[in-house]
Amino acid sequence: MVTKQFTGSPEDADLTRADSLGREIFSDIANKWALLIIEEIADRTLRFSGLRDSIEGISHKMLTQNLRMLERNGLVERTVHPTVPPRVEYTLTEPGRALRVTIDGMCAWTRRYLGDIESSRRRFDA
Repeated sequence: MVTKQFTGSPEDADLTRADSLGREIFSDIANKWALLIIEEIADRTLRFSGLRDSIEGISHKMLTQNLRMLERNGLVERTVHPTVPPRVEYTLTEPGRALRVTIDGMCAWTRRYLGDIESSRRRFDA
């Protein structure tokens, strides 16, 4: 399936349409690694190794793939400093900072309802 190019039409942002650009973007950012990367960068500038060390369980490959995707979508800015070895830093762009507000809300929701969800899972699994 090929995603449509953005034409400015409402169909481009329709998440119910399989070929919408909106669904493709939603699919890109709605994964645990992307959300955790955005939350971890927050208002800071971090190097690759700093991100990898601060997000438990993320592999080098997954961090690389997600940073590239976030950069492609304009949510993260990658800056390469001409040193030996090269120093690469990541910061959130304006759209990335705006998305972080939503992610902060999701984190707060998770903390608030974690006990309820845990109880529900125990009941369901019994």
